[in-house]
Amino acid sequence: MTHSLFHKIWTPHAVIARQHGPSLLYIDRHIVHEGSFHAFNQLRARNLSLRQPAQVFGVPDHYVPTTGRRAQDAATAEIGKMITQFDHNMNWGGIPHFPLSDQRQGIVHVVGPEQGITLPGMTLVCSDSHTSTHGALGAIAFGIGQSESMHVMATQTLWQIKPRVMRIRVDGTPGIGISAKDIILAIIAKIGAAGAVGYAIEYAGSAITALDMDGRLTVCNMSIEAGARLGMIAPDDTVYGYLHDKPQAPKGPSWDKALAHWKTLRSEDEASFDLEVTLDARDIKPMVTWGTSPDAGCGIDEVVPDPSGFKDAQARAGAQQALDYMGLVPGTRLTDIAIDQVFIGSCTNSRLRDLRDAARVLKGRQAKVPGIVVPGSGLIKAQAEAEGLDKIFTDAGLQWRSAGCSMCAAMNGDIGKPGERIASTSNRNFMGRQGPGARTHLMSPAMAAAAAVNGKLTDVRTLLGAHA
Repeated sequence: MTHSLFHKIWTPHAVIARQHGPSLLYIDRHIVHEGSFHAFNQLRARNLSLRQPAQVFGVPDHYVPTTGRRAQDAATAEIGKMITQFDHNMNWGGIPHFPLSDQRQGIVHVVGPEQGITLPGMTLVCSDSHTSTHGALGAIAFGIGQSESMHVMATQTLWQIKPRVMRIRVDGTPGIGISAKDIILAIIAKIGAAGAVGYAIEYAGSAITALDMDGRLTVCNMSIEAGARLGMIAPDDTVYGYLHDKPQAPKGPSWDKALAHWKTLRSEDEASFDLEVTLDARDIKPMVTWGTSPDAGCGIDEVVPDPSGFKDAQARAGAQQALDYMGLVPGTRLTDIAIDQVFIGSCTNSRLRDLRDAARVLKGRQAKVPGIVVPGSGLIKAQAEAEGLDKIFTDAGLQWRSAGCSMCAAMNGDIGKPGERIASTSNRNFMGRQGPGARTHLMSPAMAAAAAVNGKLTDVRTLLGAHA
């Protein structure tokens, strides 16, 4: 097991390694957002400063407005003050950061890889659960709390219990219309929302290595929705090519040295794992969730399940509670469920590939329901506009916004109404996640676009002419 990708990164970062209990890890990169004011308040209260400010990066994203680029455009005056305070904290700490007015601003888990802040072999933390996203570049990346964030800023280290390691292999060639979002939703549906609790996941197999960088980021992003501490994929030529021109990536001889090291970051043939799971990509259908947990999902050609068919009393009660909240009846065909609006965005699905997938479905068509499309960064927004994707969205009747977490976190004024049903590319469908009483169905960008066109959950393959 010491020859696994995870252990090749964990071991050299363990300043104090313990067989039992937490080990002290050196942290290479720390990303903070505007919710980090708690950690900065703790630093000041203890008269502490940042140990390595150059290894901390700041990006406002959770609360920022998507209809403007000023603190004054925020949903409330209080949120506007948070954004202003963020800039003050960054300047106080001497932290490299991308303020709201900077085109490089965006969602932390989009900006990190995009800027080359995230590199193979690194340890990276952020006070957000979806920090697992960065594992797609071959890094150990996980979310932390505000007190832990303060500890990292003050010491550049963090106490952590070493997780067990699970390998999930997805082999085979997925069918037309099947995306990385479908793959990870199928994985979570198979192992459950608690299936990877206590584990670090390494994703492997031909279907994973065939994914482009955007797809890999999507898969690792939702590792936390299976209960995992983190998710990761071994770096390869796809990763090296992606990073080569990134601002924070090594240059010249430093690049050659880094690349030589990165090429050693893979699990050896003799590596063993605490648990292994396999899926056949050919069996994966376009996925959609019906309940209030990311594991409550199935193929779009199926029906809403009957809670009476669940194995135990707790599962039956949970499924019934979910259906009551979602306003669904067992046996209803998923393709008969009408939606009220669409959200395309989030740290899961706001990258260029995601926007292209959605635009491919929407081009020349009209949405029957309103919706918003939110790019993951200002740079992605500019590139999408250069390709004319924004015009496809607006011509279809959807709103084209500026970068931010938006309706995924529903903290910035972009929220669903009570009882409203949302086709969403987000990562969570918990009760009230996208607004009090709002009902969320998770799916891929292409599936969300198809739902917008028909005003109901739709098998995107029927619009791509690929349904058997």
